[in-house]
Amino acid sequence: MVDTGTFPTVSDVLAAHRRISVYLPRTPLYHYPALDRLTGAETWVKHENHLPTGAFKIRGGINLMAKLAPEERPTGVIAASTGNHGQSVAYAARLFGIRAIICVPERANPVKLAAMKDSGAEVVVHGVDFDEAREHCESLAADNGYRYIHSGNEPDLLAGVGTYALEILQDQPDIDTIIVPVGGGSGAAGTCIAAKGIRPHTRVIGVQAAAAPAAWRSWKERKLVAADMGTAAEGLATRTAFDLPQRVLWAMLDDFLLVEEKELLVANFHMIERTRNLVEPAGAAALAAALKGSLSDMISGKKIALICSGANIAPGQLTAVLEAGAT
Repeated sequence: MVDTGTFPTVSDVLAAHRRISVYLPRTPLYHYPALDRLTGAETWVKHENHLPTGAFKIRGGINLMAKLAPEERPTGVIAASTGNHGQSVAYAARLFGIRAIICVPERANPVKLAAMKDSGAEVVVHGVDFDEAREHCESLAADNGYRYIHSGNEPDLLAGVGTYALEILQDQPDIDTIIVPVGGGSGAAGTCIAAKGIRPHTRVIGVQAAAAPAAWRSWKERKLVAADMGTAAEGLATRTAFDLPQRVLWAMLDDFLLVEEKELLVANFHMIERTRNLVEPAGAAALAAALKGSLSDMISGKKIALICSGANIAPGQLTAVLEAGAT
């Protein structure tokens, strides 16, 4: 039995939507017949790539920052990120006049790194991957009294990012299935909370890179486990699973798939070509899952929503995507 007592609720998502709508536009939900032909389903895309940071996480960042207690603000906030969470914290901190420090791994996505700096954050480079950056971040927070903003174990983040699922079901109440990328799991958890709270029979399916399966393995085994991390899609790249999102997923997620690196690149090409949007590899993961044979029978003829979680693709990644689409 999963303890749901500490979960955010759909009421929290509704409150978050009222809170963040002052600062963020509603993102579009578009139907693409060109994607229908690929998936065999009526395929809608929720364009979180249209948000100011180019990614969904800004919803949670603004919701959390707006709710910070007065005593948490003077020392500033700190977070670890491969990019989109860091952008979210940096952007939201600037809105509220709060100092932000972001710890990033070496070889972080330069597009996302520049965006954090442009938002006024202090960027600390440490470690070879997200988890080493996170461990350093936690040490700095303990030593200096910064408000540490974990990328997953924050109820206000989950309630904030769940607002995109709320918007989907407000705009298209008969969506049958929502497919959402999973890195740390905040987006999928927020989707579950919102979708199941509004329309309980809506199916929510998570997708993660097979080269970084920590969250998938944790969901399968119903315990937190670590796994090797080798994906180029940094939005899906974690070696460890996070407690709060996993407990939500254990209780509410309907299914969870893995996709290979080649599948991500091909799906990324299709997303760019068929939606005329710039999309990062993690943002194409939902389409990669929809194209897998294991899902085709379940979604055939149904009405599905794909979460385009971000647009922050580096030039080198874009070159690899275009090469994959040409083969």
